[in-house]
Amino acid sequence: MSNHGIDDWLDTPQGRYVMAWEQDKIDAVVVDLFGYNALQLGLPQLDLLAHNRIPLRQTVSESGIANVRCDFHELPFAANSVDLIVMPHVLEFHEDPHQILREVERVLIPDGQLVITGFNPISLWGLRQRLSRGHDGFPSNGHYLSVLRLKDWLQLLSFEVERGNFGCYVPPCHSRRWLRRWHFMESAGDRWWSFAGGVYLLRAVKRVRGMRLIMPTWNQKKVPQKALTTVTQKETNQREQ
Repeated sequence: MSNHGIDDWLDTPQGRYVMAWEQDKIDAVVVDLFGYNALQLGLPQLDLLAHNRIPLRQTVSESGIANVRCDFHELPFAANSVDLIVMPHVLEFHEDPHQILREVERVLIPDGQLVITGFNPISLWGLRQRLSRGHDGFPSNGHYLSVLRLKDWLQLLSFEVERGNFGCYVPPCHSRRWLRRWHFMESAGDRWWSFAGGVYLLRAVKRVRGMRLIMPTWNQKKVPQKALTTVTQKETNQREQ
């Protein structure tokens, strides 16, 4: 497996099954998001921004062919300069996911959009990871993050989690034939145990707390308009005399 922990697995029946679900959900989320700059962090061999209409869309990776190659812990982008970031399975395969989220928060503009996908540890896929010995290509070397934990991290960084989706309820079978045979579990799982999907997608928005200017309370009493008129008329009469 590559350093990312998932790249080679993408060409397996399991990988294609998972990424087909994620591509479909990401397409639906990003199609109506606008701005000037969009980034896809990780998996540069996939175009997860294909349905987005932001003019400048770039893939960012730590290795391989990408528009930008860099360390995800130190993104080479100015603060408040990116409108949309898509991160497929990035946090669970890096040593310091907190720092990556801090960098993402730094470069996103206020009200910028963040889309994250990951494996759900509370699922058959999470159980498969715990039982895996790492010899069959399954991406088991990552640290799978629960949706609740990820929401807590995002809220600490002033993100507002707007919505999420779970998917891939079919057991992590190796063959395409068995993945098809278990396909009936997709609708059943989404209806009866939606939280147990093998993967999830979270969409969050960067919120910036505004400052409220508190003005002092002035105790000066307003002079009645009638009094002002009287005084003014009196002064005018004196000047005429």
